[in-house]
Amino acid sequence: MGEYQHLTVTPVGGCIGAEIGGVDLGDNLADEVVAEIRQAWLAHLVVFFRNQHLTLEQYSAFARRIGTPGRYPFVPGLPDHPEIIEVKKLPHETVNFGGIWHTDTAYLERPPMASMLLAREVPAAGGDTEFANMYAAYDALSDGLKEFLRGLRSVNSSAMADVSKTREDRIADATEAGHTSAESYEAVHPVVRTHPETGQPALYVNVAHTARFEGMTEEESQPLLRFLFTHQSRSEFTCRFRWAPGSLALWDNRCAMHNPINDYHGQLRVMHRITFEGDEPR
Repeated sequence: MGEYQHLTVTPVGGCIGAEIGGVDLGDNLADEVVAEIRQAWLAHLVVFFRNQHLTLEQYSAFARRIGTPGRYPFVPGLPDHPEIIEVKKLPHETVNFGGIWHTDTAYLERPPMASMLLAREVPAAGGDTEFANMYAAYDALSDGLKEFLRGLRSVNSSAMADVSKTREDRIADATEAGHTSAESYEAVHPVVRTHPETGQPALYVNVAHTARFEGMTEEESQPLLRFLFTHQSRSEFTCRFRWAPGSLALWDNRCAMHNPINDYHGQLRVMHRITFEGDEPR
C-alpha cells in the first residue's frame, strides 16, 4: 500500500481521481484512517468509494469527520437531515442537476471546500460524472497568460446557474423552504486561486457561474473566458466515474470541476449530496 497503511488508493486517471478501498465508511473510523482519506483526497482531488450503503446518520457522521457540512442556497435538505440534499432525475425529466462543467456555488463569498455525493439509485447505463484538475489546467497555460490571469478577479453570479437548473418542482420546493426564486448571489474571486492546504495555484473560473472579469464588461470578458472554459475541460485534465448504488465521491471544489453527464433519459437517478463549508478564495 506504499504510503497508505490503512487503505488502498488506486488512481483512476493520469491527472485526477483515485478509488479508495479497504474501508467501511459506516464504521467509527480511527483518526489515522480519516487522515489517510484526507491525504489521498488532497493528492488526487477526487476520491471514490464503492459499496458504501450508508444510512443517513452514517453518511452525515462520516461527513463530519471530513469537514463542516453546509447548506445549499436554493434546494432544501431532507427533513431530518437538512445538510443532505436529494439530487434526483425522474424518468420523464430531460434536464439533470448541475449538468454543465462547474465548481459548486462559486457565486458565494465563501464557496464550499468540498462536495460529497452518494448514489442511491442509478441508471442501467449512463449518468457518469466527469472531474477535471484545475491545477493542471493552470499549469498548462503559457507563462505570459499565467501572469496576466494572476492580476484578474472574476464576477460569479447565481443568475447564470439557470443553465444547470433541473427539476420542475425545484423552485416550488425552495419557496416552501423559505427561499424565493428572486434570490440571487454574486461574489468576486481571484481567477487564479491558491489552495489553502496545498499552496498550489488553480484556475478558478467556470462556465456555469463566471460572468465576467472585474472591471470589464461581459462582452469584453467573453473571448478570454471562452478560451479558459474550453481549455479547463480538456480531456487530459479529466477522469470519468461510473456510478453504482453505494458509490460515493468526495471532491475538492477549490481545485476541481465536475460535470454530470445527462445521457440517461427515461431512467431514474437518485443521489444524496453534502457540501462542506469553505473559506474565502485567495
